[in-house]
Amino acid sequence: MAPKIFVTGGTGYIGGSVLHTIVTTHPEYEVTALLRNVPDAFSSTYPKVRIVKGDYDSTDLLSEEASKADVVVHNGDSDHEPSLNAIIAGILRRPTPGFLLFLSGTGILADWADDTYLGKENPKIWSDIDDLDEERSLPDYALHRNTEKILHATAAEKGDKIKIAIMTPPDIYGKGLGLAKTWSALLPIFAKEVNALGGKVFKYGEGTNTRSWVHINDLMKVYMKVLEAAVAGGSNFGWNQEGVYYASTQEHTHISLAIAMGAILKKHGLINDATPVDVSLDQIDTMAKHPLFPKLGRYMFVANSRTRPHRAEKLFAYKGTEPGFLECLEEELLDAMKRA
Repeated sequence: MAPKIFVTGGTGYIGGSVLHTIVTTHPEYEVTALLRNVPDAFSSTYPKVRIVKGDYDSTDLLSEEASKADVVVHNGDSDHEPSLNAIIAGILRRPTPGFLLFLSGTGILADWADDTYLGKENPKIWSDIDDLDEERSLPDYALHRNTEKILHATAAEKGDKIKIAIMTPPDIYGKGLGLAKTWSALLPIFAKEVNALGGKVFKYGEGTNTRSWVHINDLMKVYMKVLEAAVAGGSNFGWNQEGVYYASTQEHTHISLAIAMGAILKKHGLINDATPVDVSLDQIDTMAKHPLFPKLGRYMFVANSRTRPHRAEKLFAYKGTEPGFLECLEEELLDAMKRA
């Protein structure tokens, strides 16, 4: 019998890429996708995918579909508790254990709330094997901490009936593979703030704060390995208390990104001066405004989030094979400037 896969967030940057990769890599899987809006080309592109119309608040529908799936791949709003609780409830109704791949992110590890390393390099590099106890003790204000607490509690209490993998990518670059959103978050936001500063790339302090990165295609390799292990009954992969998967392949400082962006934008006549200007923390706090996260500017532009994918390296010799972020920057930045 073909494995049954239920995918949410199938029109998002990551979720759309996940859905595309599953369908094209394993056409034998029976895939169901939750879609709020169905792209015009969806049914012609993925004729075998069963569509259920709904969103993350369609909790009864989420539970019902999760109860029928061997594996649920939940993408999209990583902080949305009702959808996660509904999916868990559905999986727990299954007569046999089910698997959940949940999209979180290394934002949970970012040091934006601590002034110590804002604009400076934090020497802490997180491991998805060695640092899980420390990650699980992070304060409640950490990004995605609310949903990860639900996952940890579920794994501890119901680990015989559900197997969980928390997919924890860093910042992502590369064109998405789906039919709707195909761009990532940071560059469009950075481009918008460059325009707001009158055509100036910028830094805070030393600008040596460092973030890990992964190409979307490399991230899909991790997803497929974990999904295939789930379909195989778990294989020798880590689940529940060991079920955390980072995916970084490289890291870059903010200043290196700002300098590279400045050079590209000046080359194309979009700014006059490529030199990064210094901005204050008060200015940073006016950037990337978000009603649910007033310090998003600190997270995006002055914090550190450094990770190593030790679990994937150990399990299947994972490493990045796509071009590096700075190699792809020109095309992606020019596209982001059009959206700014």
